[in-house]
Amino acid sequence: MIKPQETIFESGNEMAALAASQINYHIMGYYPITPSTQIAEELDQMRADGLHDILLIAADGEHGAAGICYGASLGGGRVFNATSANGLMYALEQLPVQSGTRFPMVLNLVTRSISGPLDIKGDHSDLMFTLNTGWIILLAKDPQRVYDMNIMAVKIGEHPDVNLPVIVAYDGFFTSHQKRVVSYFKNKEDVQEFIGKFPPKRTVAIDPENPVTIGPYMNEPDLINNKYQLSKAMDKAYEIIPQVFEEFYKISGRKYELVEGYRMEDAEIAIFALNSTYDTICEAVDILRQKGIKVGVATTNVLRPWPKREIQELLKNVKLLAVLDRQESYGAKGGNMTIEIKATLQDLGKSLKVISRIYGLGGKDFFLEDALALFEDMNLGLEGKKEIPDFDYIGSYPGDENYVPKRYMKPIRAEWTKNIKLNTRDLTAMPKRIVPGHGACPGCGIFPNLNLLLKGIEGDVVLLFHTGCGMVVTTAYPQTAFRTTYIHNLFQNGVATLSGLVEMYNQRRKRGEIPDRDLTFILVTGDGGNDIGMGPTIGAALRNHKMIIFEYDNGGYMNTGYQLSYTTPYGASTSTSHVGKVQFGKSTFHKDTPQIMAATNIPYVATVAESDPVDFVKKAQKAQKIMREEGLVYIKALSACPLNWGDEPSKERRVIQAAVDCCFHPIYEIDHGKTTITYNPEKKGKKIPVIEWLSMMGRTKHLTRPEYKHIVEEFQAEVDRRWERLKARHEHPLL
Repeated sequence: MIKPQETIFESGNEMAALAASQINYHIMGYYPITPSTQIAEELDQMRADGLHDILLIAADGEHGAAGICYGASLGGGRVFNATSANGLMYALEQLPVQSGTRFPMVLNLVTRSISGPLDIKGDHSDLMFTLNTGWIILLAKDPQRVYDMNIMAVKIGEHPDVNLPVIVAYDGFFTSHQKRVVSYFKNKEDVQEFIGKFPPKRTVAIDPENPVTIGPYMNEPDLINNKYQLSKAMDKAYEIIPQVFEEFYKISGRKYELVEGYRMEDAEIAIFALNSTYDTICEAVDILRQKGIKVGVATTNVLRPWPKREIQELLKNVKLLAVLDRQESYGAKGGNMTIEIKATLQDLGKSLKVISRIYGLGGKDFFLEDALALFEDMNLGLEGKKEIPDFDYIGSYPGDENYVPKRYMKPIRAEWTKNIKLNTRDLTAMPKRIVPGHGACPGCGIFPNLNLLLKGIEGDVVLLFHTGCGMVVTTAYPQTAFRTTYIHNLFQNGVATLSGLVEMYNQRRKRGEIPDRDLTFILVTGDGGNDIGMGPTIGAALRNHKMIIFEYDNGGYMNTGYQLSYTTPYGASTSTSHVGKVQFGKSTFHKDTPQIMAATNIPYVATVAESDPVDFVKKAQKAQKIMREEGLVYIKALSACPLNWGDEPSKERRVIQAAVDCCFHPIYEIDHGKTTITYNPEKKGKKIPVIEWLSMMGRTKHLTRPEYKHIVEEFQAEVDRRWERLKARHEHPLL
């Protein structure tokens, strides 16, 4: 009964995408985040090549992606998503909604450390937040299991007695990016036959002949029954999962159990660990068994429902057990697995000592030597030759108590930035708040734009950066490229964070608790930060805090490998808008962020470009003045990214100038609702067709081909429409 298979050398993320393409989900709602982004990229490339029919929807953030997935599942189709770390945290409130209303879907959680401080490497601090969400959780320790578990997850979650969403969790970078030889089904029809067709158990939300209410308000007599039913469904999943594992074994030859152990039959000393660490410990077991030490290693392939009986059976002969957790439940002296294992073993009625070890945080490697050292310490402890603590960290170190951070530069003094004049000599002499030495790519437009902005800003400055290239390349611990106060928070939280800081500063200044200094608070966003962060940005604008929002728009999620952003140009090729026989690049027009901000009625909105530095600095000066007197202001610059735009770093200013001259990025300001075009390429005889700008970049070079002529015509028509509206506003006395 084993179906035809082939082998391939691929990573966990690639196998998740392959499984999804063979399942042929209806919809994937997603948002880019390292290290799960590659799944959407792979699926988009496959879609461009016509290999599946999944509709990929780029959300405005992980919370929006979760909402897209939930809404899609209400329509009765198959739904898929992938995320990591703070992406999961942002979406977390949606997870109980999905399970509480009993709509299945599959979420790949590529586990990663949760900020802060920001770390993009793998641990389990995100995974453990999902334990109480009502989702089935399968674990995949290697790329083969990522593929297999993704296929089985569909059948498990859709079982008519279960109807629950499923998480497939695997280790970020260790499993997601490391390649292994993997077997996969040659024919996608065999996958689809295994999972079966998906007939929704109940009428879904798109049948007007049979209207339903989904997720109503429930008072206390009813909600407890809803949760009881969810609990019973999880109990049913406990029965169904082994059945699905067995059915999969018959068509694949790969057999899985709820729990797994190596040399556990007579082990007196054992380690319990999840996912990729298991294989490392297996090597240590082989070495120590040769020395006559009875050691073993245990893991579970299913985290929810918790396989209590199987774990008890697996550990029944053990005298000393170390539970490894890649996160800590702070204050509990252990991670979540330690706590659950201890609770599980209470019923055994035997003396079994359990110790807890926290390891591998932030992607720190767990080597064979670490496993051997832990086993050997445990052996000495069991023999009474060494005291071993009940709780400890592996790999932490004390540091130097006398360490004093090195100061690489003198801080900016406010008086150095006063009385700015718009002449080349004074602008050149303006001290830089950001020093050379950052790690940006050659030709990156972020720092020319930032430095131009800051040349127009007098006095003391506090900078807050959203996550993005500008943040990543300037603050690699323990060094910084900033001579001013610098703060980081995540995409969606930066504006809210700075809003709170501004108001706390004002309150403390009013109360006389701090010196009355004139600080300028600036939020720096880009790399998609005004997609996922647009809602909080609008909220801050409506509250009108005294701050400057500066957007360097490089037209994509650049720090995650260039996925499409809502500001990506129409037709542009990105890693989630590939060009292929059935796809031409990004399918929607670029978002007009300045007009969105203008609609909030803040006092000042402006667009700038490094191709006109005097206009840039002049607007920065004006923005600071209005901000100090009235409230929030917004400035947007088009920011070059030669790596992902596909052009030459030495020609970036010409590329930016072309974007201005074709009116893709018009230069204007909206001062108290009145629009003024500050650079009109038509009047200067410099206006060019959009295609001249598009042909300068690799990401849009394909649009010069004849088959894409209609795309360019649509692009040109949209740019012209926006330009004509802008001119009409410029000429109107009130607009």
